[in-house]
Amino acid sequence: MLTDSFYLCSMQKNEIHKVLVIQTASIGDVILVTPVLEKLHHFYPGIHIDLLIKQGFESLFEGHPFIHQLLLWDKKKDKYKHLWHLLKEIRSERYDLVVNVQRFLSTGFLTVFSGASQTVGFDKNPLSYFYSTRIRHSIGDKKSVLHETDRNLSLIKHLTDSKSQTPKLYPTPKDIAKMSQYKTNPYICIAPASLWFTKQFPADKWIEFLQNVPSGIFVYLLGSAADEALCSHILLSSEHPNCINFAGKLSLLESAALMRDAQMNYVNDSAPMHLCSSVNARMTAIYCSTVPSFGFGPLADDALVVETTEKLDCRPCGLHGHKTCPEGHFKCAHTIDINQLAVRL
Repeated sequence: MLTDSFYLCSMQKNEIHKVLVIQTASIGDVILVTPVLEKLHHFYPGIHIDLLIKQGFESLFEGHPFIHQLLLWDKKKDKYKHLWHLLKEIRSERYDLVVNVQRFLSTGFLTVFSGASQTVGFDKNPLSYFYSTRIRHSIGDKKSVLHETDRNLSLIKHLTDSKSQTPKLYPTPKDIAKMSQYKTNPYICIAPASLWFTKQFPADKWIEFLQNVPSGIFVYLLGSAADEALCSHILLSSEHPNCINFAGKLSLLESAALMRDAQMNYVNDSAPMHLCSSVNARMTAIYCSTVPSFGFGPLADDALVVETTEKLDCRPCGLHGHKTCPEGHFKCAHTIDINQLAVRL
């Protein structure tokens, strides 16, 4: 069992000059690591902070005021060849501290062999035994619900404090200016897709909801290029007169800038929910197969979680979503009343 002694670190605060934070998972996970960046900057204003993320997500941090350098891992081709090149780059930077948020062997490898004088990460990483500081990782504990941001912040508690910190992204003036033209009328944003089927509110439910949205309210459908067909289907089927499909047309920071001033944002338990949290945008978050108590819930000041009112023995069916409903009925989604969404218009 890990004890408080694992939170102790021999490094003095004035010895921290260069830090690498590692999070190469999905977009949502990357957004939820931003509180670590915020807090490190707050406690060490002059610190040099680098961030290692998966290649393809770098637009999230365009113009970020606290990040000195982004390191990118290309996982699509020659994944482990690129991992080796990353290690050489990391070692050449001579970091004082490496903070590894992930629990996978590959990032544990980078951490252990980084050459940093101090390394910290979660005890569930296979190589955590070789870290300078290991922190207990707990998730799904109903007795003590801990948000993912607080889990991540526990890695630097011994260097900062134990206070919570919300995610934060920084849309650039260019992003804000580009989106201003779409803010002249009352509008809502809907991000209908998810990487996982059982996290995604069904298309027919979105269509039914849109058919009840007043025509004077503009509706912006958001998502990646992969979500374009779904958004197009929802738009055409709903026949809402002022609905625009932005899927695949906006950057992540442009989407965040648009969501920030929306009358309401409707999202699944997915990355757009964390985008809303990062700019403190109003949101209604729809939970189907998962539950907020896993620790990935919305963090905006005005956020409502909508979920089925039926008691389902099969819910939640896992920490992450599934490609199909394990029970074949998907009642956790189909039994959600759209009036639970409409009340937030």
